[in-house]
Amino acid sequence: MREAQIDKLHIFLVMFFISLIMSVQSPIFTPYAAMVGASGVLIGIMLSVSQLANLTGNLIAGPLVDRFGKRIFITLPLLVSGILFIAHGVVGDSVSLLALRAMNGFSLAFLIPAAMALLSGYAKNSVQQGKNMAINGILGTIASIVAPVIGGQLGVSIGYANTYFVIGSGLILTSIYTMKFINERQIVMMKRNSKTVLSLWDVLTTPGLQVVFLTGFAVMYIHGVLIYEIPYLTVEKGLSTAVTGQLFSYFGIGTFISLSLLFINRFDPVKRLILGLFGMCISLFALFNSLLSLSILVFLIGVFFGIMMPAMATALTDVVSSEGHGRAFGVMSAVYSLGMIFSTFFTGIIRSFISPYFIAFLIGMVVLTLIGYSKLQSPSPTKSY
Repeated sequence: MREAQIDKLHIFLVMFFISLIMSVQSPIFTPYAAMVGASGVLIGIMLSVSQLANLTGNLIAGPLVDRFGKRIFITLPLLVSGILFIAHGVVGDSVSLLALRAMNGFSLAFLIPAAMALLSGYAKNSVQQGKNMAINGILGTIASIVAPVIGGQLGVSIGYANTYFVIGSGLILTSIYTMKFINERQIVMMKRNSKTVLSLWDVLTTPGLQVVFLTGFAVMYIHGVLIYEIPYLTVEKGLSTAVTGQLFSYFGIGTFISLSLLFINRFDPVKRLILGLFGMCISLFALFNSLLSLSILVFLIGVFFGIMMPAMATALTDVVSSEGHGRAFGVMSAVYSLGMIFSTFFTGIIRSFISPYFIAFLIGMVVLTLIGYSKLQSPSPTKSY
């Protein structure tokens, strides 16, 4: 038991390092892309292409993770991504940066499904699953609070290119850590269900998962709008990357607070999804109407985001047996990527004549309506798999 806890601790540490290092770039990518000649529309395309490559990789990753194991799909993507981030620092034009973003998105697509599938095996029941996902979320949120501030300060003090050298080197070191400390062993497994072979089509057509995927799309669309709009303040209003980094930290602080309320994991995950998405929509409504300051509303969106993320993972593992976790998390990651693709692409196009926050609000409300209709049609979730 003690050895299993140590193994789980290493997984938590690796995912913390990944979140910390990756979040360092959040306040600097947009101004860096603008510096090498990318327009606002092209920046949106860059973010969308990265997510499209990520989506493609997610769908490939799920079956491979279930078949060949998780460790290799954690270690290798980290190493490749580290090299690609170092290449970001020597890029000379926007076309090269676009190509690097696409390759990096595909590489990282294998990482999250493998890591989440590995972590999901360390739980006996839904409550423990929720706690594991919440703890992982807390660590990732701490990273997301600290990292944007670090990234913003690094961008100011050593420049954007050197910051990418730091990011790439950090990922390579994390890859080396996984080689030594991540073990391909899951002592505690969720209860097996009767169907052990779960195809991608089974995952997509399972009613209990369709609510999760719809919600995941809406949440990541909203998140994508923030990722695009907040750093663009450096281009549009001349704010420093240190200031935009602080705004991302407010989002992280809100997420941290809600994730720290571990008793929430006792409640039905679908109800948490509905509550969280409704809260995000109301916050967006206040945002595009300027009812409160940007920092307060970003904080509130972070709070509701923290309510939802563990709930989505728990809702997924409640329906799918452990043998299909790789595929299920792969599809969920692909849905997240799809939300980001639509979000960043349309935000770059429409922001000159309509508020992207308003469109995100509409999408969130439409998804809430569809979820409500789905619950009325099928009050009890299907657990066939």
